[in-house]
Amino acid sequence: MRNPMRLLGQRRFLPLFVTQFLGAFNDNLFKTAMVVLVIYQIYSDPTKEADFAALASGLFILPFFLFSALSGQLADGRDKAPLIRIIKSAEIGIMVFGAAGLMLHTLHQGLSIVLMLMALFAMGVHSTFFGPIKYAILPQHLGDDDVLGGTGLVEAGTYIAILLGTIIGGIIPYQWAAAGVLLTAIAGRIAGQKVPPAPPQDDAPPFTFDWHIIRASHRLVSATMHIPRLYLAIVAISFFWSIGAVLAALFPPLVKNALGADQTVATMFMAIFSIGIAIGSVAVNRLLKGRVSARYSPASAIAMGGFVAILWWAVRTWPETPDHLMGIAEFISWKQADLVLVALLGIAIAGGMFVVPLYAFLTTTVPQAETARTVAANNIVNSGAMVISSLLLMVLNAMHVTIADMVLTVAIGSLIAAWIAQKLHLACD
Repeated sequence: MRNPMRLLGQRRFLPLFVTQFLGAFNDNLFKTAMVVLVIYQIYSDPTKEADFAALASGLFILPFFLFSALSGQLADGRDKAPLIRIIKSAEIGIMVFGAAGLMLHTLHQGLSIVLMLMALFAMGVHSTFFGPIKYAILPQHLGDDDVLGGTGLVEAGTYIAILLGTIIGGIIPYQWAAAGVLLTAIAGRIAGQKVPPAPPQDDAPPFTFDWHIIRASHRLVSATMHIPRLYLAIVAISFFWSIGAVLAALFPPLVKNALGADQTVATMFMAIFSIGIAIGSVAVNRLLKGRVSARYSPASAIAMGGFVAILWWAVRTWPETPDHLMGIAEFISWKQADLVLVALLGIAIAGGMFVVPLYAFLTTTVPQAETARTVAANNIVNSGAMVISSLLLMVLNAMHVTIADMVLTVAIGSLIAAWIAQKLHLACD
């Protein structure tokens, strides 16, 4: 097995890695700054806070469901490098609105929230078009021996970027966050300029662009999901992202209303989760020795569900909190805090080990000319599952289900993901 870290010194990989890193960082810098601003400074009602967290999560995910078919057609039919530059240029414009929303909350809270949610939806559109390009370029620029390692590095880098964006977005003033999202978008555009050409493959089908979103999405998913191995991989990945969407939406209200802690602790939760995903992404490549296989995915999903159950129990039995919101130092000293943090880290490490081989499998078992369409079909199903999970959270919240019990639903989803991953392993490995 060749060391994948050497790819960070090569132009065929580094500019794409940096572009993706900055994009993920910017997404989370903006989202975290927005959520912290709304939950800790604008709203003071637990129900409104939980609804806003679920709405924000759903709005970011919805474009993946609506526009992935268009992005897949575009990425397979055109040179991917110029597309990256166009997409990263659009990010700069989007962040003008996002920065304005952050800055206007002291003058007009309603307008501020609308602008921030519009920018969040637009960033979801941006990510929808960038995602298939990112995964389709990897097998095109890397050899078969490097795809798993490259995918692992991209996933690890993405979650390190999420970590940094989450930490910085949770602690800096909103004025700095507004400037930060603009500067990061500009830096991402500069990095995207260095991505080498990635023209369509010789065996790519003739380029056609079907603007009928529903018809194009249905055709794309139908053409992909009838292949058993792809069906199993996509459904397993969808369960992973549904679990991630639920946890990400629950973290801020869970920390504030169930654990009695402030936004610095919510930021720490996201940081631990991001570190764990990065560790799992790199560790599974070591275990598999560069071979694309779902061998460890079933056990990883079961471990993920077990750690989620531990988190549920710790939150369910959480001792009475003080009258004020606890900071990081006080929270860490609180009874059962160590159990919560270990559970979070365990969930994340197992999650990284679960999903990275599935993405590598998805991009290496189809012809390179169809990779972007396959990833786009995966994104459609993933996003549909995540939107459903966000709606489920809103329904459970309306039924006054406790946050702790909402966490328990994630453990059930992990067991289903393990069963699907085992079927994929038996079918293909």
